[in-house]
Amino acid sequence: MQELKRFSNAGDSVSVEPLQFVPSIRSGSFADIGPRRYMEDEHIRIDDLSAHLAPVLMFSELSAFYGVFDGHGGSDAAAYMKKHAMKLFFEDAEFPQASQEDKMFAESVEDSVRKAFLRADLALADDSLINRSSGTTALTALILGRQLLVANAGDCRAVLCRKGVAVEMSKDHRPTYDAERQRVIESGGYIEDGYLNGVLSVTRALCDWDMKLPQGSASPLIAEPEIRWTTLTEDDEFLIIGCDGIWDVMTSQHAVSTVRKGLRRHDDPERCARELAMEAKRLETFDNLTVIVVCFVSELSGGPASLEPTSNSRLRCCKSLSPEALSKLRRWLDSDH
Repeated sequence: MQELKRFSNAGDSVSVEPLQFVPSIRSGSFADIGPRRYMEDEHIRIDDLSAHLAPVLMFSELSAFYGVFDGHGGSDAAAYMKKHAMKLFFEDAEFPQASQEDKMFAESVEDSVRKAFLRADLALADDSLINRSSGTTALTALILGRQLLVANAGDCRAVLCRKGVAVEMSKDHRPTYDAERQRVIESGGYIEDGYLNGVLSVTRALCDWDMKLPQGSASPLIAEPEIRWTTLTEDDEFLIIGCDGIWDVMTSQHAVSTVRKGLRRHDDPERCARELAMEAKRLETFDNLTVIVVCFVSELSGGPASLEPTSNSRLRCCKSLSPEALSKLRRWLDSDH
């Protein structure tokens, strides 16, 4: 296997390990208006991309696609993305047909996804029915075989659970993010009270053409996605994709622990998505809520019984005790103490 590299400004490289692990995809989602007066979120959840796109486009390996679009200034832009995402990302795109895990294929896929974001941005500008002051953040997750590609423009977030540990697959594009702040200033923009040009809480988004400079000019607000790759292994349990209404009130690790606990209890990703949104409401989020949970294994190992050690498991840790002491300890554990 060759090395797969991230060719975006994410920077790092990912080794393709000689493993035969194949994800077993199943997912669930939940959306809630939260405390807002209007719902501006939209999302896409496709566990079998080949079946969805056939016969226009077919993949030889497992394929899936997910997206969360968090609108602002109205729901126009987010609704447009939900309606036209398949056309923009796949049907009208020169999406690579090969599926080998190598550098050339990785470059082709990444280039296609990046162009889809930029194509979407221009399509929104050209649609006379879309309010130019409407905009949306966008985060997409594409799974091809064992490869996971996450593309993000805005402050939605994708978090991978790797053996219980949260691994962030995206960065929040906000004015408080140092790299974004520097880019904004170098592009002639400014940050005021934590807002881009004193208006917008994100530094990357689709549409918002009333804030963008003419096409071809360097603009403080851009639609260019930040892209990250990883190769899924048996250590990768699930992926959480959520809008900022989730991440405003909890850490990535909190979210991963909440979903993992739910999967161990009832093994239902749809229910987990709802539980995570309800946890955000309990923590008093002030935004719309959208969550997608994508599982990579058919069943999360280690059910509820494995979360806490039993008396017998504790006894197995005491092999150095004498038989008499071990017998006394067993009687003590079996008593009411």
